[in-house]
Amino acid sequence: MTGNLLLRGLIAGLLAGLLAFAVAKVFGEPQVDRAIAFEESAGHSHSHGDPSAAEEEEPEVFSRQVQGGVGLFTGVMVYSLSMGGLFALVFAYAMGRLGAFKLSPRGLAALLALLAIIAVYLVPALKYPANPPAVGSPETIAQRTRLFFLMVLVSVAAMVLAVNAARSLLPRLGGWNATLLAALLYALIMAVAGAAFPAVNEVPEHFSATLLWQFRTVALGIQLALWGGVGIAFGWLAERYLLGAPAVRPDARLRG
Repeated sequence: MTGNLLLRGLIAGLLAGLLAFAVAKVFGEPQVDRAIAFEESAGHSHSHGDPSAAEEEEPEVFSRQVQGGVGLFTGVMVYSLSMGGLFALVFAYAMGRLGAFKLSPRGLAALLALLAIIAVYLVPALKYPANPPAVGSPETIAQRTRLFFLMVLVSVAAMVLAVNAARSLLPRLGGWNATLLAALLYALIMAVAGAAFPAVNEVPEHFSATLLWQFRTVALGIQLALWGGVGIAFGWLAERYLLGAPAVRPDARLRG
């Protein structure tokens, strides 16, 4: 059964990836182009009057067209397929352990998608929000990437702990109270982690606040398209597989 669910998770990841790519291409790429234009204009102003500045610029490995086309498509699809497969494995694990919540396959998929967008993106992004290419020093990219993914790991672990706490408290406190206490536990853990992790603030002083807000809004939209697509598509596919397609009524054949 796990293999069948994994296949459906990959299909859901494929469909969600196409949706996320469309959002990134239509809404995200214009913001990236604007950010790059800002970076280039700032670079030209700093290097004005310095003949050696042009010699210090490194040549582009991939053109902007490749980065925003094949490169973007490949990156989004690899990530979405991976997340779709992982989503299916988590669904298979949770299916037999969250029975007390009495969720249908679609309901369970929707719940897992909601928890995923919270734990994998929303809460970590509160500490380390997405930034366009012109924001940040190249020397700190590795550090910022490590901090973000470490925050994601802490967030996912805290979410697993909170879900298990809700599951154990459910028989005694009921669904509402158990869920509320689990949410408070997750919020407390992440508040402590957010205070403990170092801050990274490298937004240039004169960078457009509107552009920064638009870029982060699009980044959120891409994640919502990805996880929403995975949850909806996988829920539909899993429910058809686990419960079976509805039987055709005999009189329907006569009318057809």
